[in-house]
Amino acid sequence: MAWRDAKASRVRLLLFMASIILGIAAVVSIQLFSTNLKDNIQRQSKSLMGADYIIDARQQPTDRAQTIIDSLKPDALEVNFVSMIAFPKNGGTKLVKVRGIDGDFPFYGSMNTEPVSAATTYQELGGALVDATLLLQFNIQPGDSIKVGELTMPVIGALKSIPGSTAIGTSVAPPIVIPHRFINATELLQFGSRKEYQFFYKASDTLDLNRFEEKIGPMLDKENADLDTHTSTSRRLGQRYENVGKFLNLAAFIALLLGCIGIASSVHIYIKEKLKSIAVLKCIGASRRQSFMIFLIQIAGIGIIGGFIGSMIGVALQELFPYILKGFLPFTVEVSITAQPIVMGVFLGLFMSVLFASLPLLSTWYVSPLDVLRVDETASKGPKKARIIVFSLILIFLFLFSFWLLGSFIYAFGFVVATLITFAVLAGIALLFMKVIRKFFPKRFGFTSRQSLLNLFRPNNQTVVLVVAIGLGTFLISTLYFTKDILLAKTEVGQSNANANMIILDVQSEQRATIEQTIKAKGLPVLDNIPLVTMRIHSLKGKLVNELRQDSTRQVRGWLLNHEFRTTYRNTLIDSEEVIEGSWIPELKSEDSVVISISDNLAADAKLNVGDAIVFNVQGVLMQTTVGSIRKVDWTQLQLNFSILFPKGVLEDAPQFNVITTAVPDEVASANLQGDLVVKFPNVTVIDLRQVYTIIEDILDKVSWIINFMAFFSILTGIIVLIGSVRTSKYQRIKESVLLRTLGATNKQILKISALEYIFLGLLGSLVGILLALISSFCLALLVFKEPFVPSAIPFLVFLPGITLLVLGIGLSNIQTVLRSSPLEVLRREG
Repeated sequence: MAWRDAKASRVRLLLFMASIILGIAAVVSIQLFSTNLKDNIQRQSKSLMGADYIIDARQQPTDRAQTIIDSLKPDALEVNFVSMIAFPKNGGTKLVKVRGIDGDFPFYGSMNTEPVSAATTYQELGGALVDATLLLQFNIQPGDSIKVGELTMPVIGALKSIPGSTAIGTSVAPPIVIPHRFINATELLQFGSRKEYQFFYKASDTLDLNRFEEKIGPMLDKENADLDTHTSTSRRLGQRYENVGKFLNLAAFIALLLGCIGIASSVHIYIKEKLKSIAVLKCIGASRRQSFMIFLIQIAGIGIIGGFIGSMIGVALQELFPYILKGFLPFTVEVSITAQPIVMGVFLGLFMSVLFASLPLLSTWYVSPLDVLRVDETASKGPKKARIIVFSLILIFLFLFSFWLLGSFIYAFGFVVATLITFAVLAGIALLFMKVIRKFFPKRFGFTSRQSLLNLFRPNNQTVVLVVAIGLGTFLISTLYFTKDILLAKTEVGQSNANANMIILDVQSEQRATIEQTIKAKGLPVLDNIPLVTMRIHSLKGKLVNELRQDSTRQVRGWLLNHEFRTTYRNTLIDSEEVIEGSWIPELKSEDSVVISISDNLAADAKLNVGDAIVFNVQGVLMQTTVGSIRKVDWTQLQLNFSILFPKGVLEDAPQFNVITTAVPDEVASANLQGDLVVKFPNVTVIDLRQVYTIIEDILDKVSWIINFMAFFSILTGIIVLIGSVRTSKYQRIKESVLLRTLGATNKQILKISALEYIFLGLLGSLVGILLALISSFCLALLVFKEPFVPSAIPFLVFLPGITLLVLGIGLSNIQTVLRSSPLEVLRREG
């Protein structure tokens, strides 16, 4: 009977199946990709690092650290720093990351160059490997020369990839590789230069890297050095992409939930149409169990077939993710297919179809044989206890599945609660809308308008399910656009003379006046000339840093104990700072005790309050200070902010270097200034904030594309649910339309009635979704980003009319059959 009835209702059942297919496809594709990503990270961890483990230090290693490094016998070493380079061929300049390597690094993976031989010959030939994109940008060929500081050397080849570099990192500062022996000849490593020393090791297969890290790591930490193994790096890399995977999983799960709601709604209407058939079966002796199992088998079959088809589509879709996430991954993902996500897809299809269809299926159990004689198509919903049990099972499943995806009890509970609230708000608004229309029904409206409004709360209406489906999909995609605007606003770089858009770093004291003259000679302003003094913390509240390092019960964050702070002094606060505790002292006299201001995040990490004592080691000289104020600092602004701020009258005589900022009107002025500075002052580093802004915007565009891609599943699932709901009530519509035509209604009137109904549904669903997105984005801007919220007009101008027209088109596509139906058809069906 299940098979025979399914063949007769195959169109409707196929549409039910489509709802599940999309959700399963989304879940399976992301699960497969996540599995492949983890496997690739573990398999390629050595190739990503290029060695078994690395010891690195931000400054010249201490004697003790150097002793440890030498005792382990490094197989290769590197000094890297960010600097400007020049291309004598055309006068071009560029900010790059210079990597001076000695030894046969990398030991694993490869340095991909063009020509291939350049990776092994650059050391012997004494030339440079330059980022391939950079060579194309400045039209440089192998054989041309580059100028790195005071050193001019030939380009040996194009560098396509090297272990230790990421796509995002190279977009800011492309790498160039030179032999380590030429580093001193560049004369770029001067006082205050930011540099990193790295020592690469190839270990034996018998070395337990985890135990090795536990033993050597703390010893190096005390000497301001770090130990990274390929296993710990792969763990960190996996965690870095874990949040992306969690978001994609949740987006796919939402699409699956939408499909399940479509199943539940469609089955509800489908069962209503079968009530008389079920009553007839019971009249001829069918038991409750038999009538229930007929439709349960149908739904289970839908789930299994839909789960399998969705899994196959998911296998094909996962091939897209390496291309979508290409800009975020430092390696190429090798895609393989495993059985677990496919089995999970089939199981999910079966389990969720049956689970979400259980509530409407319960009504088949309580159909009475007397229903054959009843005119209305209603049935008992079953006892309240049974419905509560089914609803509880749905909630438990949602929580367990969310917990499996997120790995956190709190996050899983929060997601389930947020999902219930969102669905409840959408459904509540739909029900309220229906109640308001029924209570304040406009009796003076025309016939077609009144009839279309009546359809919104008539039996077998689609108002709730369509508002939920359309509203949730619109909510997801609208939130993306609103949030993207907030993020872009936080990275906005002004182009007026009042805003610095070029920063010149590592300016030595004797270079300040000349660099200022060079800037002014080009008609550009000198906006800031900020002195920087490097120092480390010697003691906190009377307790030495060395004692704090060994104290396992300390509350002070570990990064403070090894960090080299770059501080400044001035007598004013800037617009990104606000004193929240204590009072700011702008200037001190020589006899006054030193009172400083610290940022709120530093105060929290160091457990400091106003009045606490800090002793700094200022390049060998101990300085006693007291916390006079705590500032709230907006670190998101693209300007120089400081954790530690001294007043004037304290650090003027300390060894220091400067940062100078200016504003350039266009790319030509930027290139001219950079060219002059690199030629005259090769040690300085120039950062054009407009380029940084472009890179940030590009990254946000990629992120938004990924979110759009996943939100598309929810929108498409909502459309499938819509089609399914419309098709399911097709015969009910035929009956109503034929009765209207029998009473004298024209095809034009029937068409108008349906059009107005779907316009109401489309407008209500999309408008509610956009308004919910507006509220949630406002909360994000206020509570998370702490930025003024200026919403994008795109959801209002595009989504609202676009989705409404889409709903209208799908709804009217069904009307053609209705319009062609004669009154005899309905009489035959009733007969």
